[in-house]
Amino acid sequence: MLALAGCAAATDPASKLYHQGELAIGTGNPTGVFYEVGAAYADVINRHLSGYEAVAAPTNGSVDNLNRLASGNVDVGLVFADNAADSLHGTGTFQGKPQKLRALARIYNNYAHVIVRTDRGIESVADMRSKRISTSTHSSGTEVMAIRMLTAAGLNPTKEVDMLPMSLGETTTAMASGTIDGMFWSGGLPTTGVGDLFRQAAGKVRFLPVDGLIPQLSKLYGAGIYTKATLPKATYGLSADVPTVAEPNMIVVDAGMPSDLAYRLTGLLFDYQSELARVHPVANDILRNTAPDTNPVPLHPGAARFYRT
Repeated sequence: MLALAGCAAATDPASKLYHQGELAIGTGNPTGVFYEVGAAYADVINRHLSGYEAVAAPTNGSVDNLNRLASGNVDVGLVFADNAADSLHGTGTFQGKPQKLRALARIYNNYAHVIVRTDRGIESVADMRSKRISTSTHSSGTEVMAIRMLTAAGLNPTKEVDMLPMSLGETTTAMASGTIDGMFWSGGLPTTGVGDLFRQAAGKVRFLPVDGLIPQLSKLYGAGIYTKATLPKATYGLSADVPTVAEPNMIVVDAGMPSDLAYRLTGLLFDYQSELARVHPVANDILRNTAPDTNPVPLHPGAARFYRT
């Protein structure tokens, strides 16, 4: 009788859902664009994907998101293309630890924000020798980008630069007070924390043009990822546009995610794009004709099916 009763017991509907219907999205620093976009995406999932509850997890950024995805700590991650490539192939930061990674979409571009105090005599990245420079939090995409830019400029980052692992909030506070000399940040436009810095420390901080590093970056780390871009002067109330470096971002998941869920998560980006854009305008840059271009990370089969429809 007990056995029969057990067979007749109702099945928990959540048991049929991926991770019992709970999805964690790896984002980034709370004053960065990854966090804003990730939080908006979680909200869209909660309101429009029946059976699932999503939460936006503040993290150290791109590399941290990939590590968390590998360990199962998050289910969806916003990541830089260069970090995703390293993770997929087990190179760079992920040396010897390739990850079964799949992409849902290429989203918007990140722009390198290289900012210095105006009174420190720093005219180029090469001038950061012996300076106190924030390279963002450990395990962030910005940290990787900063180390690569310093290296491309001919410096040994670990020996010739006082690299400081600081969150964006800590960094902008230190820049405004003058306790550090410069900073790296890679993010979408506009980044709230950077905008706050230029309002608080007007005339005391400025951007460095860094597009001249692209040839060496491409030589050292592969062509096609880093491209020339412009920080429009209106973005942060500047007097002129700033030449810089850009690279694409992606939304990635584990290869083991069910195809139907990956299909539905991809569709939400486009079905409710206006809701994402109300939180941050970079969501308008998620374009159906470029979103499938996630090379070198393969599309998840569910995402690929969405783009074929």
